[in-house]
Order: sequence, then structure tokens, then C-alpha cells
Amino acid sequence: MKTDRELKELWIKFFTKHGFKRIPGYSIIPENDPTVLFTTAGMHPLVPYLLGEPHPYGDKIFDVQRCIRTNDIDSVGDDSHLTLFEMLGNWTLGKCDKKEMIALSFEFLTSPEYLNIPVDRLAVTVFEGDETAPRDEEAYNAWKECGMKQIFYLGKDNNWWALGGGVGPCGPDSEMFYDTGKPKCCEECSPACDCGKYLEIWNDVFMQYLVKNAGEKAEKLPRPNIDTGMGLERTVSVLNGAKSVYDSGCLKKVVDFINEKAEIKYNEENARYYRIITDHLRSSVFILGDERGVTPSNVGQGYILRRFIRRSINCARNIKFDCKYFSDIADIYVDEYGQDYQDINVHRDFIKEELQKEVEKFSKALEEGHKEFEKVIIGDIMSKKDDFKEFASKNGEVVENKISGKAVFRLYDTFGFPFELTKELAEERGYVVDEKEFEEKFKEHQEKSRVAAAGVFKGGLADSSKQSARLHTATHLLLAALQNKYGRDVKQRGSNITPERLRFDFNLDHKMTKEELEEIEKFVNDAIARAIPVKCDIMSVEEAKNSGAEGIFTNKYGEEVKVYTIGDVSKEICGGPHAENTSELHHFKIIKEESSSSGVRRIKAVLD
Repeated sequence: MKTDRELKELWIKFFTKHGFKRIPGYSIIPENDPTVLFTTAGMHPLVPYLLGEPHPYGDKIFDVQRCIRTNDIDSVGDDSHLTLFEMLGNWTLGKCDKKEMIALSFEFLTSPEYLNIPVDRLAVTVFEGDETAPRDEEAYNAWKECGMKQIFYLGKDNNWWALGGGVGPCGPDSEMFYDTGKPKCCEECSPACDCGKYLEIWNDVFMQYLVKNAGEKAEKLPRPNIDTGMGLERTVSVLNGAKSVYDSGCLKKVVDFINEKAEIKYNEENARYYRIITDHLRSSVFILGDERGVTPSNVGQGYILRRFIRRSINCARNIKFDCKYFSDIADIYVDEYGQDYQDINVHRDFIKEELQKEVEKFSKALEEGHKEFEKVIIGDIMSKKDDFKEFASKNGEVVENKISGKAVFRLYDTFGFPFELTKELAEERGYVVDEKEFEEKFKEHQEKSRVAAAGVFKGGLADSSKQSARLHTATHLLLAALQNKYGRDVKQRGSNITPERLRFDFNLDHKMTKEELEEIEKFVNDAIARAIPVKCDIMSVEEAKNSGAEGIFTNKYGEEVKVYTIGDVSKEICGGPHAENTSELHHFKIIKEESSSSGVRRIKAVLD
């Protein structure tokens, strides 16, 4: 039986042997990527280097990175899907030698010294070509030369990689699959099928192209790169011959723990509930334990976190599992992963406290929400209230088991009852919800929330990446202004940057006054007016610390870091991107100051 740690050690051994240097993993909360809420791949924090900026560790690097993806959240509970997973990644920066990387991939997968997977149990896919890029015969021939037997050409939906939002480095990829041995579903059966015969475990991305702005045509990337990523949990399950990712390692330990405490024991019919709790609480532990301090809320990362916890609570109800044991599950995960990810170890007590708070908060909301839900599908069939229609007309035909979107939105808006839970509860009782109407109501709600900021943001910039660099530089000045006003104990607690605005979270125990906000604005704009050059130096962590650079000195850093200095105003450890001079920022304006979570304030600002 292979453990997660053993696979990590093999990965480290292999790529170190081949001249790659290990870099530290990054936070699960992205700092400079406006396209995603979480770090979804190891390459997201590396975008500046993929675009040509030199990396402190050189042009051949690898890591072990925690990632969260929610695009397949409805699939969680099957044999292979997870929201949080560990990605084993490596990069070749500045060149795209497909033959070399494919040979390395094949060696790691099949060599007796490493994974020792038989060639006939592997399948690979390559890009079939379209108007964007030609058929990837180079990758095909490289796999064939290695001795690969199952090679499939697939289209853009399957074999083209791009960042969320479609802006940034992109290119064809080659995906590697484990053939489970299940019979083909049809003559055309391939890794593109969802029949379960092929399980994806690794992906080589050939970043040969760049999309500068949304909707624009891809152009050749001046310095192409190769990015690879292997899913640790899936690969371990393959190596162990496990039926699912939940049948080995720490995930199995948690499933077994739930089964021990739940009144309704584990079986094929309720396995999904067990697995959702196991997956979602692991993701929650990592989000709560992250150095950037996300807590449950109704927006952004906080909303996803709240959804994870509340979905777990609802699943626990279905198997009669007491949510007081969520703290014990948190301990299992911290004990397992705390050695590699010190932040969750440091924040163990905080994680458990926040989980319990959300359980208590949602238990009350859930009780009220369940009552209202029963009204939707039972009680109001008699009263025919406009807000809770059980009957809906579709194409002139009465559908007797359809719940109106208006009613579902009332549950969401009034009781904090997630749409997903309403949908799941409805399906369990043989009802469906009017998703289209709910989406309409939700969009109306979003539009109302945006009214205050309407007309403030100035989009349509020719170079959104440059604007992001300007806004990111502004966060350095903003932190300096806050520390100048309130002291060095004020620290960044999170940030989000889009081409239109910045959002910056920081610890502060009170709502800022109008006068305080004006003072902060003036400090930043004074620094902009001084036209200060932004200087970058590469140094050791110890040198950065001794120089007075702002940073959270944990094991997130490697041996060398980049330190950005803005005159006598700011000095921070950061990965970029940045403006070259403060004058590029023009003018800084705060548009909103609000609470983010307990003890954390949030500033939203723009550059005019």
C-alpha cells in the first residue's frame, strides 16, 4: 500500500534527480489572480514567471501544492471527485521541449523504481487541432516513441488548457489516464467518456500561447513553458487498487470515523453523504487554517467555505451523525497534514472554533429553513401563496412537482438556506425547483448589490494585466498607509484584484471614520505623486527579515524570495506583478470600507 507521503517522496526524488529545484507551495487563497477564488492549480501563483519574469529558483522547478476546485462540486461523492486535492507539479520555464517532458512523464509512471504502472494500463490524449493551433503531432509522436499504446486525439474541450476567465498563458495539453479495466462503453469509447473506464491522473500543459484580454485571439507566447500536474489522491488510489479516492489514506480514516459515530451506517446508498462530509470538511480545514484568514460569510471565498460546512451539516443530518464530531475530524486532518502545511497546525484551535460557530449558526437557520421548505412542498399547496407555488405552468401543461424559483430565493435570502440544499432536499422528495426563475431572482439581487458602485469602475483597458499590476502595487501603498496610521500590528488578511478595482482585507477593531479614510487616501496619493521607482531584489528569507520587509515568515517561503521596495514607503516580500513606478498609478480612491469578518475590515478602491 502506497501512502500519500510515499508518493510525495517519490515525486521529490525523481525531479530532484533530473535537475529540478523544489519551490514551496503557496497559499490556497490566491493573492494576485482575479480570475479564481482559490488556487486551483500549482501554476496560478507562477503566472508572472510563465510570462517571462525570472524565477529565483531558475527555469526548472517543482512543488507540492494544495488546490481547491468547485466547478465539479456536484460530482463530489462519486469515486474520484474532490474539492480539495494536493497537486504534484513541475515547470520548465522559457522553453517547450515536449519530447523531453513526455519522456520524463512516461518514466515516472512506468519505471519500477517509481510508480511501476504497466504500459497497457495507461492511455494518453493529445490536441487534435483547430483554428487556434495545429494538430499536436509532436506530442503524439513523443508518446509513441516511448511505447505508449493507447493514444487519442481529442478537441479543445478536452485538450486545451487555459486559466479561469480565459486570459493569460494557454496551450494544448496531453492528459494521462489509468485504464481501470472496465469494458468499453461503445466502439468510440475514449478518455473523453464519462463511463468510468479511464481515470485522469496527470496532465502536461504546453503553454505556447497567450490571450492578453478576454475575447481576443491567442498569440504565440514569446517564452513558452511546460506545466504539469498530477493529482495525488487519485494516483494513490490507483497504486493501491482502491475503488475510490475515499478508500485509502486519510480520507478513508475520516470515512471510518464517521461510520463509527453515525447512527445510519455506511452503505452504497448513503456513501455520497459520507464522502461529501469527508471532502468538504477537509476543504474547510484548509481554508480556515490558511494564513490569509478566510471565515464563513455570504461572499467570495467565505461563501464557498460556508457552503462546504453547511452542506456537510445537511449530509450529517441524513445519516444521523452529530456535528459535534466535526472538531474531531478537524483534528484528524490537522494531524495528517500539519507537518507539510504549518498554517493549519498553528490555527488548529481557530479552525475548530469557527466550525462549531458555523454549526451552531446554521443549525438555527436550518431548523427554520426546513420548516419553511416543508411549507413550500406541503403546507402551501393548500394556501396557494404567490411566494410558494408548488404548481407551475410549462408549455401550457401543469407540472405538479415544481417549486417556484421565487420561493427558493426567499429561503436563500431570508433564512440563508443555500440553493443547493433546497435542490437536494427537493430531489429527495421527488420535487424539482425552477432553477431558471431562481437565477433570475438571484441576478436581480446581485444587481441591487452593485448599484452603489455603478459607474465607478472604468473597464475596457487595453492591457488588463498592466492594470492588475498597478492595482497590486496600490495594495502595497495601502498597507503602508494603514500601518503608518495604526501601527505595524496591522497585517493583510486577504486581497482580490480585478482589472477594475482592488479589495484589501486587514485586521482592525473598529469601523474607519470618514476622516481616517481621507487620511489613508492622502498617504497613498502622496506616494503616487512622488513618482517613486519600484525596486525588486532577490534575497534569502533571513536577509528579507533582517531588512525589515513585510511578510508572514512561515514555511511558505523557500530559500530565496523577491522583495519589492517602494522608496521609504513600503518593503514587502511578494511575487508580483508590480508597476515600475508609483506615478503609473495616477490617483487612488477608496470607494467602500466595510466589515469582512470579526476583527477584519475590508477596503475597496480604484485607480482613476
